[in-house]
Amino acid sequence: MSLVVRRFVVGPLDTNAYLVADPVTRHAVVIDPGAEGAFLARRAADEGWHIRHIWITHAHFDHIGGAGELAEALPTWPLVAMHPDDIWLWRLEGGAPLFGFHIDPGPEPSVYLQHGQRLRLGQTVFEVRHAPGHSPGHVMFYVPDEHLLFAGDVIFYEGIGRTDIPGGDPEALQKSIATQVLSLPDSVRILPGHGPETTVGHERRYNPFLTFRP
Repeated sequence: MSLVVRRFVVGPLDTNAYLVADPVTRHAVVIDPGAEGAFLARRAADEGWHIRHIWITHAHFDHIGGAGELAEALPTWPLVAMHPDDIWLWRLEGGAPLFGFHIDPGPEPSVYLQHGQRLRLGQTVFEVRHAPGHSPGHVMFYVPDEHLLFAGDVIFYEGIGRTDIPGGDPEALQKSIATQVLSLPDSVRILPGHGPETTVGHERRYNPFLTFRP
């Protein structure tokens, strides 16, 4: 049976939080709980799913702001996975104080992600792809068997992530897109951190912000 993916638009920046479950084991992960953590926990419970992990694409506040509330709402404290190059940003509450407010970033990450690492949810393998540029430790989660890419803020429908923020690097972002996104088959569905889903093929042809199109 295929993965079950639920997308929820949360928080003031309309972040896509993804609740992903294995229908056999009923184990689940949340990718980027940007806000409304208790709501995400309730939705999982309503489905009979057990959230074991939180996977973070990057540590901006709009992607981690609901992690604390989510962890508090779960019967078992979840493991949090993040790339170590974004830990500094996590410790600064994802930059929230720069905008005049505070967040609870949740449990300190205990799983440090690396490029090429494999994660499992039931029998499904997720491949970690380090894709810096929007932030130094940005990662994406690629599921070859499902033709899915959880892309965070690397690439959007006919758009790309911002680089005019601390840790941003426009050249690194373009390289990440070329090597870690456009290297995938055109049929791969991109589930971004904001906005509607798209495909690798669509972005290869129509994204006006790309400087390199293999």
